[in-house]
Amino acid sequence: MSMKSRHNVDPAFSMSSMTDIIFLLLIFFMLTSSFITPSGLPVNLPSSKSTNIVMQKVSVTITKDMLYFVNDKRVAPADIETAIKRELRNADEGVVVLHIDKSVPTEHLVRVAGIASSLKAKVSIAAQPNE
Repeated sequence: MSMKSRHNVDPAFSMSSMTDIIFLLLIFFMLTSSFITPSGLPVNLPSSKSTNIVMQKVSVTITKDMLYFVNDKRVAPADIETAIKRELRNADEGVVVLHIDKSVPTEHLVRVAGIASSLKAKVSIAAQPNE
């Protein structure tokens, strides 16, 4: 009398579930990596020992040629307050990130930071990390 097992185990391994997991992880990392958008304007930032990454909602850039930009849109210096106020209404958080070229006089930085503070926004200054 021969005793055979009724349950035959297939030794082959199916990789289809593994590829599904890898595909989902790829989608997850692609979506989460695009949350930080750097400013597209050429600004020579000052360096700092410690820098924090802040989610940019409103970005104010002053170039070395004294051109003002709010979220990469050129703005006249006299209209900077209304432009920041308009962008803060559209943003979820009141965070203003200042991208100021290091050759720009400090009075311009203080002026824009004062405007943002008067609009009850948190002000952060962008800098490059020391190497």
